[in-house]
Amino acid sequence: MSIDSSARIDPKAEIDSDVKIGPWTIIGPNVQIAAGTVIDSHVLIRCNTRIGKNNRIFQFSSVGEDPADKKFAGEESWLEIGDNNILREGCNLHRGTGVGGGLTRLGSDNLLMPYVHIAHDCMVGSNTVFANNVGISGHVEVDDWAILGGYAGVNQFLKIGAHAMVGGVTHIDHDVPAYMIVSGQPAAVRAINSIGLERRGFDKDTIKTLRTAFKVIYLRGHSLQEAIVELQVMGEECEALQILIDSLLKSEKGIHR
Repeated sequence: MSIDSSARIDPKAEIDSDVKIGPWTIIGPNVQIAAGTVIDSHVLIRCNTRIGKNNRIFQFSSVGEDPADKKFAGEESWLEIGDNNILREGCNLHRGTGVGGGLTRLGSDNLLMPYVHIAHDCMVGSNTVFANNVGISGHVEVDDWAILGGYAGVNQFLKIGAHAMVGGVTHIDHDVPAYMIVSGQPAAVRAINSIGLERRGFDKDTIKTLRTAFKVIYLRGHSLQEAIVELQVMGEECEALQILIDSLLKSEKGIHR
């Protein structure tokens, strides 16, 4: 184990022998850190945090801090971080609250650029990218492969679907369906994230079907329920379309149009 002599480690922390911890870092009680993780200087890991393998946490990040919620009364709550994540300098991730389930979770293989904020009770999937200064409020769900541009902000209790892309400096106040690009002031859905899908190996026929699905939802004057019915018929021949249908069905706050 490589721990700088100036670091402060609580005796109740469980740290693998293959972890590296830089100078002036503070790690509190009930923190678990798995093998291969590197924690740079001046990082605070407050408490009740489980961190998986091969993560890199850059300087001045605040991880597992108390939730910024007036309802939080000191109840036990946790933050879980998967494997192979990169948290660049100044990121902050808060634990959950009792009323929100008591857990904030970040999956694996995510890139959080400088000064990203993930609030209490958020559920973030894997392979996402959060650009500089992205902030997501409490109870937000972000599915796998989503990308959020710099300074994007997401209201609480919202959902960002898989493979969606949010443009920089965009305020999200409704759910974003899977595969969609949302940008602008006010935010509006622009198109399918076709370039991102091509990069991830989606075939041309699937992307063509998803483009048709975009037209069904946004360009043909259907109600959302009418669009879902039509998509369900189309989905019988396109497995990827079911991800979009599911994101529409689980929307509680309404989708960006």
